[in-house]
Amino acid sequence: MLNELAAFLGAALLIAMVPGPSTVVIVQRAARQGRRAGMATVLGNETGVLAWGLAAALGLSALLIASRVAYDTLRIAGAALLLWFGVRALWHSRRSSATTTPRTPPADPPPAGTPPADTPTTTGRCYRHGVMTSFANPKAGVFAVSFLPQFVPDGVSVPLALVALSVLWALVDLAWYTPIVWLAGGAGHILRRPRVRRALERLSGLVLVGFGLRLATDTT
Repeated sequence: MLNELAAFLGAALLIAMVPGPSTVVIVQRAARQGRRAGMATVLGNETGVLAWGLAAALGLSALLIASRVAYDTLRIAGAALLLWFGVRALWHSRRSSATTTPRTPPADPPPAGTPPADTPTTTGRCYRHGVMTSFANPKAGVFAVSFLPQFVPDGVSVPLALVALSVLWALVDLAWYTPIVWLAGGAGHILRRPRVRRALERLSGLVLVGFGLRLATDTT
């Protein structure tokens, strides 16, 4: 059982290390809005990961394998969401470029009582953004139903084991993304410079659009 657990943790870590839409969104949020926003996005993403795992435990993810219509519907919806995130990032970079000139005077300080960037509303928005990004990939559901059962020990209740493995999967993801958020948030004073921020927005927008187009055209 310990060998299976060690194998699962190693495999889950390798999977977390593969860059995907969640990585792009998390780094973007941490760089733009700080560590709190980045961690809120991570927690949202892990909520989605946990939900996919629980769906596998309940047998719901198997519907994505058995029903092509269900899979394609979720795939197109996820692709549209990623494309929206990407286009919005590109639009923000274009708008900030159009409204910023070399001689623009420093902005006046915000009025008294103006909430800081990392308010509960912003944090909640980042959390929802993370959840939606995780749900945007139907392959996560197919992956959960095909990956997690391989590590269920003999003689153990399969649903309970899948729930436990789902929690571990989310925790491994959290352990991987936390230092990434810390680094990206720490470099925020550089990444939030107008020129660097525009470049980051364009890069993340193009990557998200690429992920969306790939998901939309993937018929496997």
